[in-house]
Amino acid sequence: MPQTIVIIGANWAGAAAAITLRDEGFSGNLVLIGAEPHPPYERPALSKKYLQGEQPLEKLLMRPAAYYAERAIEARFGVMAKRIDPVQKVVELENGERIAYTKVLVATGVRNRKLPVPGADLLGIYDLRTIADADRMRAACSPGCQAIVVGMGFIGSEVAATLRQSGVAVTVIEPLPIPLAHILGDDVGRVFADFHRENGVQMHFGELVTRFEGADRVQRVITNAGRQLDCDFVVLGVGVEPVTDVVGGSGVKVENGIVVDEYCQTNVEDIYAAGDVANHYHPLIGRQLRVEHYQNALAQGQAAARSMLGKQTQPYAEVPWFWSDQYTYNIQYAGFHTQWDNFVVRGDLAQRDFLGFYLKDQRISAAVTINRGKDLRLAMRLIEAQIEVDLQALADEAVKLRTLLPRG
Repeated sequence: MPQTIVIIGANWAGAAAAITLRDEGFSGNLVLIGAEPHPPYERPALSKKYLQGEQPLEKLLMRPAAYYAERAIEARFGVMAKRIDPVQKVVELENGERIAYTKVLVATGVRNRKLPVPGADLLGIYDLRTIADADRMRAACSPGCQAIVVGMGFIGSEVAATLRQSGVAVTVIEPLPIPLAHILGDDVGRVFADFHRENGVQMHFGELVTRFEGADRVQRVITNAGRQLDCDFVVLGVGVEPVTDVVGGSGVKVENGIVVDEYCQTNVEDIYAAGDVANHYHPLIGRQLRVEHYQNALAQGQAAARSMLGKQTQPYAEVPWFWSDQYTYNIQYAGFHTQWDNFVVRGDLAQRDFLGFYLKDQRISAAVTINRGKDLRLAMRLIEAQIEVDLQALADEAVKLRTLLPRG
């Protein structure tokens, strides 16, 4: 009997796995299941050029729709998987269909959190995860209308920038006193606040939304400070949670996502996970880690495919990396950090032309940059090296970053 590999999640990670399986010579049955009706596409553009109407869906696709049939990948788009039965080794779909598998990859990603306040079900309150979400939001945009963005993380910040560039008036409500400070620190967070303010975004920090008001459609947002803000629509950017429902009752360990080892294998035989949903062991960082970024979805999907074929000889240890485009600024981040005892800046924060390093015990855990993408590539090599670095040399523009790398 031919082998059957089922991939649950027709997204960047799932598509990367399917393509890699064929490229690596897997000739058995290959089924790619996705809840959306579209072929797998790139999500980062949804909050940028796609939302602005500058980039069509066809340009976002990982592969054209015809590719999947050409490579004998059974594409089941617009269908949801309900559960995995590891005893019978079947994936059950919501329509009752059961697909037998030899191995299965879970790449279900994340879903947006909702805001549990009165009025949250009114029309005109959007979040952004899918093409359909972006289409609804774009239809609501017109120059001069008023949008309120709740949450100023990366998605909220990108949407605010895109809406402003489309002529929409934007007000942000953010519970933190400084945007992104819990991730990037106060100094870098202030840089974000400043360039949004300069581009006309009104911001209210340290406030929470307590309710939405309107007849059938949202017309007003109320905060815990008693602020009443009129609006034409609202965009929520209040975080995400991993989609793990499909492994419920299967015995697969779930803790901040689906727990996998450095080879993308769960604790249940023949069940793997990759992408945003996977809480994987990272050998370089030395802990379990769940990464919600485009680059990780691509690379980990590929690694999971090779693992299922017994061809992944090295642990998955990619340095996490992502980017964000806001106005004229290209922001990039690499590595992973939760604590740091030194933040070293090479360049000028005020001029928004810098590379900042987060260090613990003189070793670089992560780096962030604005408009210095090439330098970040060298910073990633320093993160990989995990060597002690001289802080003065790290900050000194006259010292080439390349010279701080270990020799040999």
